[in-house]
Amino acid sequence: MKLELYKFDSCPYCVRVFKAIEKSGRTDVEMHDIMKNEADYRRLLAIGGKDQVPCLFIDGVPMYESLDIIDWLDKHPQE
Repeated sequence: MKLELYKFDSCPYCVRVFKAIEKSGRTDVEMHDIMKNEADYRRLLAIGGKDQVPCLFIDGVPMYESLDIIDWLDKHPQE
């Protein structure tokens, strides 16, 4: 399963997700900073249809809302 988190560091909702990932010890989430990488920003818009972060792509399917992302990550621990 491919997990990609689209984010930017000063977003409080992104920070909430970062903390949950760190606490869980996960290492399988690829980070993409839309403020530092124009290609990441364009991909977020092209696939997700909006520039809302955090956005977790799960095998290419976007999921928004920090609490939904955290809930999904909790229910699908790293193998």
